[in-house]
Amino acid sequence: MSLLVIGLSHRSTPVGLLERASLATDARDKLLRAAAGSGTVSEAALLATCNRIELYTDVDKFHAGVAELSTLLAEHSGVGLDELTPHLYVHYEDRAVHHLFSVACGLDSMVVGEGQILGQIRDALSLAQEEHTAARGLNELFQQALRVGKRAHSETGIDRAGQSLVSFGLDQVAAATGPVAGKRVLVVGAGSMSSLAAATLDRAGVADLAVANRTPERAERLAAGLGARTVPFDRVAAAMADADLVVSCTGAAGLVIGAEQVEAAVRARAARRPADGGPDTPLALLDLAMPRDIDAAVHSLDGAHLVDIESLADAAADQPGAVDVDAVRRIVAKEVDAFGAAQRAARITPTVVALRTMASDVVLSELERLDGRLPDLDTRSRAEIAQTVRRVVDKLLHAPTVRVKQLAGEPGGASYAEALRELFDLDPSTVEAVSGAPAQPSPAQPAQPARAQVAAAKGGAR
Repeated sequence: MSLLVIGLSHRSTPVGLLERASLATDARDKLLRAAAGSGTVSEAALLATCNRIELYTDVDKFHAGVAELSTLLAEHSGVGLDELTPHLYVHYEDRAVHHLFSVACGLDSMVVGEGQILGQIRDALSLAQEEHTAARGLNELFQQALRVGKRAHSETGIDRAGQSLVSFGLDQVAAATGPVAGKRVLVVGAGSMSSLAAATLDRAGVADLAVANRTPERAERLAAGLGARTVPFDRVAAAMADADLVVSCTGAAGLVIGAEQVEAAVRARAARRPADGGPDTPLALLDLAMPRDIDAAVHSLDGAHLVDIESLADAAADQPGAVDVDAVRRIVAKEVDAFGAAQRAARITPTVVALRTMASDVVLSELERLDGRLPDLDTRSRAEIAQTVRRVVDKLLHAPTVRVKQLAGEPGGASYAEALRELFDLDPSTVEAVSGAPAQPSPAQPAQPARAQVAAAKGGAR
């Protein structure tokens, strides 16, 4: 497998551009199918979250793959290629594996160490499996990434540094407007992020929890599991006036809550304040959606405090590094080395099997010839001769095949498989039959990419 990753995230891209490039569910499916149907790609998976869009592919040509996948990302995101290219990063082979493992451990998350990314990686693999765009290579890679992520969380204290984006966002809200406990909260949306937010708020001890969603059945299911109530989606604007905190994450393509609606809710809250004696606190809003659900103009409104992905990114950048990050990085480095060695060793296995198959065929042919030349040979002698010949062949092949498997686990090990095929004149079709895929040497590492690709790679391609 020649793994190529191309993508953009909160680390490489301004939040405004990342917001414009975010993909709706149907656009994700189309992009994945288009990538898998590319002439340079044999396998593809798409990891798309609120702060990253990444294509993981098995390619036969590096430069052509970068060009084609960049174009597809631009087409399906709706952002022009010239505008998108400076923010794209490219990783190839071992660097690509390192990147995915780091992502799985939460090292590349907006909130370092958060564990929600594991579920998102699992979803990306499931989608690729459903669309039949992932075969053995990406299946093994993603399954190993999930194992590495779990290992990092179980063997280190990275969880102490990491929070989900939801809990981090709620912490930022609490820092500005006070604890969420005892607050009246409206959750807009019923997807995975909104569900996590609702569950987190319920555990925090909010006074009242309401859920609104375009599909009422989903809102009712979420509310029923938490003992919350539901609000009709067309009553969201009115319901905000009764809330102290609004959390929104709908996955909608456009704004769900406008500045005018928030301003009206602020006025309604202010009008009732003398009567109910409530504290003079701003209406808090947490927007976890990408693209945003709540108009950014709310930032400038008096009586409202908005926390969104952009402000969360700024806050996360100021967080101190976790002492366990280095430990996780060491785990990632070791796992990348082990995965690479296993992959390189696996490449030579079909050649070794083909070699032993050829040797077995030669032994069988010679024993049949012996039967013809010595038809009167007794059964015991014939069996002893056959066993001796097989033992000689096995001993002759044992040391070189064991050694070649060891050498194949090292960088450049694929050349040993090619040498075996050449030295023993192995039939390529035999190797192909063993491997289940056309036998070919591993593609060499590409030369340094062209200027546009260098700008995109950020040092990722080697």
